[in-house]
Amino acid sequence: EVQLVESGGGSVQPGGSLKLSCAASGFAFSSHCMAWFRQVPGKEREGVAAIRADMITSYADSVQGRHTTSRDNAKNTVYLHLNSLKTEDTAMYYCAQDCEGVYGSRPTCRLWGPGTQVTVDS
Repeated sequence: EVQLVESGGGSVQPGGSLKLSCAASGFAFSSHCMAWFRQVPGKEREGVAAIRADMITSYADSVQGRHTTSRDNAKNTVYLHLNSLKTEDTAMYYCAQDCEGVYGSRPTCRLWGPGTQVTVDS
C-alpha cells in the first residue's frame, strides 16, 4: 500500500525539542522529494521544510535555523527535528511526497500522511 505515516508528535514545553518521523511505503522512496507542512485549525496549511532526492533541503523563514529535516533512505523515513520550540509551533504536522509550491499558499502534493499533533505549552 502506498502511504505515509507520521509519528513522534506530543506535548512539550517551550524551548524543548521533538523528532517527527514519517515512514513511507509502497513507492521508491529514495527517488522522491519529501516535504513537511503544518496546520492550525482555521488557518492555511504552511510549508515547513523539504528535502529532495539529492538531499538538498529548504526551510520556511519561520523555522530556518531552528528546525531541520533529514532522510534515511535505507529506512524509507524522513524526519523533522523540531528544536527551540515556541508556542507558535503548535500545529498538526504532515509529511507529503512530490509537492509543488511547498512555501506557497496552495501547495499540491502527490501523497499526504494523516498527520501528528505537536503542542507547545508551558
